[in-house]
Amino acid sequence: MRCVYTRKSMSEYDPRLIAPTCLYLASKAEESTVQARLLVFYIKKLNSDEKYRYEIKEILEMEMKILEALNYYLVVFHPYRTLAQLLQDAGINDMSMTQLSWGLVNDTYKMDLILIHPPYLIALACMYIASVHREKDITTWFEELSVDMNVVKNISMEILDFYENYKISDERINAAFSKLDFKP
Repeated sequence: MRCVYTRKSMSEYDPRLIAPTCLYLASKAEESTVQARLLVFYIKKLNSDEKYRYEIKEILEMEMKILEALNYYLVVFHPYRTLAQLLQDAGINDMSMTQLSWGLVNDTYKMDLILIHPPYLIALACMYIASVHREKDITTWFEELSVDMNVVKNISMEILDFYENYKISDERINAAFSKLDFKP
């Protein structure tokens, strides 16, 4: 969506139509397709304003306009490839450190970090958190990078804040399990 609006005006393309169309297009690009009819169904279910209820035809037409605006370039960079390269470059062969870093990257998709920061910074922040958590001293490797460590640390703090804010207590887990308890 951000790429579309770097090339087209908001007055030219309605954000209320661009957003679901970008979701539809992204799901196709990532090979986890969401059917257009389901997308339209949920738009109608969530939006009570008749003016912004779109039909499948409008979504599909906008898909073509978005593709043209993006020059059919749908490559999106994710932190995973960068993370693997950085772990290798840092000489980290510890599987637990790799898995923790990878899991942290997975969790960043629950936040808006991927929309704000480049993938390599997210990968570095995840490595930073994992290295502190696993007590691996890779500070000399970080110092050799030409990266502003304040930015990496700020991203790390955002990730840690996410975990702090969305921590699930044992009471909530037990309550959920008790609701699932089926008694014949």
